[in-house]
Amino acid sequence: MTGNATARPAGADPPAEISGLSLGPVQGGPPVLHDARLTVPRGQVLGVVGRSGSGKSSLAYSLLGHVRPGLEVRSGTVRVAGLDPFDRADARRLRGRVVSFLGQDPASALNPALRIGTQIGEAVRLRSPARRAHEVRAQVEELLLSVRLPADRAFRRRLPSQVSGGQAQRVALALALAGTPALLVLDEPTSGLDTVLADRMRGLLAEVLSGGDRAALLVSHDPAWIASVAHEVVRLEGGRITGAGTPDAPVPAPRWSAGFPAGGGPGPGRAPDAGSREAPSAGSREAPRTGSGGALSVRGLHAAHGRVSVLHGVSLTVPAGSCTAVVGPSGSGKTTLARCLAGLHRPARGTVEWREDGAEGGHGAPVQLVAQDARGALNPRESVRAALMRPLGRRHSAADAAREAARLLDLVSLDADLLARRPGELSGGQRQRVALARTLAAQPRVLVCDEITSALDRETASGILALLGSLRRTLGVTVVMVTHDLTAAAHHAERAVVLDAGRVAEAGPVDRVLTAPEHPVTRALLTHADGVVLAVPDQRR
Repeated sequence: MTGNATARPAGADPPAEISGLSLGPVQGGPPVLHDARLTVPRGQVLGVVGRSGSGKSSLAYSLLGHVRPGLEVRSGTVRVAGLDPFDRADARRLRGRVVSFLGQDPASALNPALRIGTQIGEAVRLRSPARRAHEVRAQVEELLLSVRLPADRAFRRRLPSQVSGGQAQRVALALALAGTPALLVLDEPTSGLDTVLADRMRGLLAEVLSGGDRAALLVSHDPAWIASVAHEVVRLEGGRITGAGTPDAPVPAPRWSAGFPAGGGPGPGRAPDAGSREAPSAGSREAPRTGSGGALSVRGLHAAHGRVSVLHGVSLTVPAGSCTAVVGPSGSGKTTLARCLAGLHRPARGTVEWREDGAEGGHGAPVQLVAQDARGALNPRESVRAALMRPLGRRHSAADAAREAARLLDLVSLDADLLARRPGELSGGQRQRVALARTLAAQPRVLVCDEITSALDRETASGILALLGSLRRTLGVTVVMVTHDLTAAAHHAERAVVLDAGRVAEAGPVDRVLTAPEHPVTRALLTHADGVVLAVPDQRR
């Protein structure tokens, strides 16, 4: 990579050190992070593992001097290259120049109104000595090539909306690498990608982390990846560092993992999430209660974003009470399809129709979307009670709505004492359950779930998926599951639809599609899934 980083402060060894750091809610309550102590040595990768809600992201963000809204630093210190990232002047010297961040959502790192080349060029000007146009352009091209992207003028002039999810993530990585920072903070940088792109991204990051004296803190739910690149691993549980070790001497397993079956369900006597009761095991597949007949029918669906066509003649049928998994590479149109099904994106042509014969009683909106980002879907300023009461208040008196809110929490295996909490005081799994409860308040007949487990650890994700299975059995709801997790598709869906470049590549029973795929894109997805989905449960009855 050409150019040198701007002058770094003295005392930069080790690049990062956290001592006795505690974070907690501003309004009081138990700490989110308690007495955290760690050092990130120069030239090494420190892996951080733990369940959703254990404090991993809070720990990572502290290296950039950032705390989530509603939280505050209660005690402790953080030093990066000898400076305090929570000090405003020090933070300006550190961010981007000494420490850079790459998260799971490239949209948060990219300005949708600026072209890719312009964004990377601005980062180069701010973080390196390059000032002349040809010097900046040369570094932009080199950064793009280093992350396996085209460096030609046509690609540099694209907007973020004109590249795929995998390309956007690599553009975000190029932004993070501008100025050759001494410390990279990586928070689940592959969780939103399909199996093929995630595998390539892991390989690319392994190359980035293997050379030079750059240090990194890597947060991931993928223990195999952590073991392959990290020099040391620490585990968080309930906001506390409970174990540390090297990948060849595994970190002791936390108490909550004892007794988990291969399917990922919780062991005896342990709930899958703090503040939640035990969900049905993911491995117990009972036939869904279909109730009345009917189906969600999609015919000849075409959709676009501006002038860019995304979906091309998509057709599918989802029988009432069943679960259909929609899989495919990043950028294949899965989220656009989900938004069309829920009525949140107007298609250019085609129809989406829910037909139900002999439905019992009236229902609200027939199709509801459960979004991937539960934190973004919930208002951080209002309590769980307020989030549930808003849709319920339209059909119930205040007293009835309060009782219904408690019932909905019970339905998603959460205790009523969470009603007074705000989203920032909940774990990732709890937030996802609250978002699901709010969706159920609209009395939907179809739940469209868009990557609702991608940001969760395996055990918490398993609990959410088991909960969906329970809702299918008890309420007879129909589920469309948009996912990159082929294992989840194999174990929770009856049918699979594979999208590729906005078209249906193949569709059929999940045990056929995921064991005897006919289309090259399906075979590629399975190849990079390490074969774990090949043991598809027999769903023929």
